[in-house]
Amino acid sequence: MAATTSTAASNLLTTKKHLSSLSLTSTNNFPAFYPLPTSSRRQRFIVLSASLNSKPTVLIAEKLGEAGINLLKDFANVDCSYNLSPDELCTKISLCDAIIVRSGTKVNREVFESSGGRLKVVGRAGVGIDNVDLAAATEHGCLVVNAPTANTVAAAEHGIALLAAMARNVAQADASVKAGKWQRNKYVGVSLVGKTLAVMGFGKVGSEVARRAKGLGMHVIAHDPYAPADRARAIGVELVSFDEAIATADFISLHMPLTPATAKILNDENFAKMKKGVRIVNVARGGVIDEDALVRALDAGIVTQAALDVFTVEPPPQDSKLVQHERVTVTPHLGASTMEAQEGVAIEIAEAVVGALKGELASTAVNAPMVPAEVLSELKPFVELAEKLGRLAVQLVSGGSGVKDVKVTYASARAPDDLDTRVLRAMIIKGLIEPISSVFVNLVNADFSAKQRGLRISEERILLDGSPESPLDFIQVQIAHVESKFASAISETGEIKVEGRVKDGIPHLTKVGSFEVDVSLEGSIILCRQVDQPGMIGKVGSVLGEENVNVSFMSVGRIAPRKQAVMAIGVDEQPSKETLKKIGEIPAIEEFVFLKL
Repeated sequence: MAATTSTAASNLLTTKKHLSSLSLTSTNNFPAFYPLPTSSRRQRFIVLSASLNSKPTVLIAEKLGEAGINLLKDFANVDCSYNLSPDELCTKISLCDAIIVRSGTKVNREVFESSGGRLKVVGRAGVGIDNVDLAAATEHGCLVVNAPTANTVAAAEHGIALLAAMARNVAQADASVKAGKWQRNKYVGVSLVGKTLAVMGFGKVGSEVARRAKGLGMHVIAHDPYAPADRARAIGVELVSFDEAIATADFISLHMPLTPATAKILNDENFAKMKKGVRIVNVARGGVIDEDALVRALDAGIVTQAALDVFTVEPPPQDSKLVQHERVTVTPHLGASTMEAQEGVAIEIAEAVVGALKGELASTAVNAPMVPAEVLSELKPFVELAEKLGRLAVQLVSGGSGVKDVKVTYASARAPDDLDTRVLRAMIIKGLIEPISSVFVNLVNADFSAKQRGLRISEERILLDGSPESPLDFIQVQIAHVESKFASAISETGEIKVEGRVKDGIPHLTKVGSFEVDVSLEGSIILCRQVDQPGMIGKVGSVLGEENVNVSFMSVGRIAPRKQAVMAIGVDEQPSKETLKKIGEIPAIEEFVFLKL
């Protein structure tokens, strides 16, 4: 058995006329596959280059900065048609090779079907792509790109503006003076110097807020499981756990994406952990705060003030208790609303659309084209295995650790030229990043997304003897230089290690750390380290059964009889906190962790 090591290249193979790859996006966080119909496989290609004899046509459906329009006009025929009705858009789209929208135009399945296959690129002038049907875009061979970086400074500046305005009661005092009052004693504020600011999400915007807050004399801490500690230290920021951040901060500034893991993350439970008198700024996404819980925290005096630019529903109801609260400062989603940011977004999206029409792979692509059905059929279970191993591995990392070094090992009897692992690598990156990020990771942007987060992905291939009938024997994912919330996941060499195989077409987890297990990667998993003794399976099963949690698989791996063992339990439902607590209270259970797939 021989092993070879390589670091995968970040540039992916493409051609100017045809781009064939795997769709790696879906609405349920798992791969969406769209195999080509047999009758059309030879005809359906992703054509991303303009005709040699004529310019492509770009429809701009919402107002765009002049600089972006001029850039587009150098390459394409530009049609600026604003405020189109859905019917008008469907009629016009059949004459267009690309469309650029903001958030007000819905590019749904009907639009793609009406294009007759001509539409090749959708450009979203901004970050969010909720108004674009990604599955329909992929199915119709259309690339979707966005402009995620141009508004970074504008959003950071607005966060600082709200921070200062809140601390000095600027909005309330302004309204009071305009009402004919002069209430100097009522609007005494607090100084920012020497106060602790917790930046929750240390990405582009969060790090820019931290830089500016340091300049105001604040002590800045941050929580972000992916932020490299050395980058934080370079600007004088200490990375801490989520609980430590919210418990010690005088001010909290939110810059995290809205994902299932962050939805309503500031809730009654977490407000109760905060220092009394904390002040909160949100220029990220409205849904990360439980707005009713925030009103309760304000009324109870836990939160002294809040400054909000974003809301769960926009615009919020006129009778919103939160918006009308005297100690809440609000703005109508102005984070990106500067003249400079709007021009920057226009240029960024214009460059992305032009590049895509030329056949270049855009780093801001949020979906991916298709692969032939026969290739997909063979790879599909391994693609699913790769993503789930990534998801498992990152959930085993303890909150304060930054993920930087990941090693992926593929064991196969096939020669390297007969096994293209780019799709598998992309799916592992997808599993590592998407659970706590708003980024859509696919074959196009996987390496770019990893690089942006400081992830170093190395790959090793183990060449096995035997028949190359199956693409792979196993996939192994290791994360180095981190601590684990489940100590048994640490291998003999000190890395978090998970390994999996495909059995009868179903992905299975077969190793955690040094322990051999065998559990189907369906639903979710509970891992327990225990003293190996009779009756343990029954005790844990009874706790789950009493709480009506269905067990799909259960497997025990042990070092030796009557020594330590790891039990892997597949469950169909997410157990309650009380149920998990009961499992942890079983005397022979030494540690446990719940992992959501």
